[in-house]
Amino acid sequence: MQDEDRSFRIEEVIQPVLRDYGLELVELEWHARRPRSVLRVFVDKPGGVAVGDCERVSREVGDLIDVEGLIEDAYDLEVSSPGLDRLLRSDREFRWAVGKLVRLWQAGGLETRGRLADVTAERLVVERDGERVELPRGSVTKARLDAEVPWPRRG
Repeated sequence: MQDEDRSFRIEEVIQPVLRDYGLELVELEWHARRPRSVLRVFVDKPGGVAVGDCERVSREVGDLIDVEGLIEDAYDLEVSSPGLDRLLRSDREFRWAVGKLVRLWQAGGLETRGRLADVTAERLVVERDGERVELPRGSVTKARLDAEVPWPRRG
């Protein structure tokens, strides 16, 4: 099975489990290696993902993949949250990040920070300081979440 076909089929099989737990698939990564390959499943939900979420999903997803025979060789399954400052690479990750704080870098080192407002094949729209900034997708060399850490209130 081709890696792209495998990833599509795995996604198709695990989506119902993720929905049952109120989770959204952020990204699925397949790294074919010897002697063991690695399947990474990044999930999120409103309020964040707990370790228990990852454990439950890992057991069920691993069983489903094995029953369906989607991965023939030995592999390790890793289920985790996307992280506070996750790199954004795929269209799915950018769509997931709409409404979240991001940092984007363009050729020449220009950095833009703000809330990702819109994503299309041609552009990314970021809102900052009350204005909308449109960046051509092709000009963005790196993108990542910008951690939203709530600071404790004093007094």
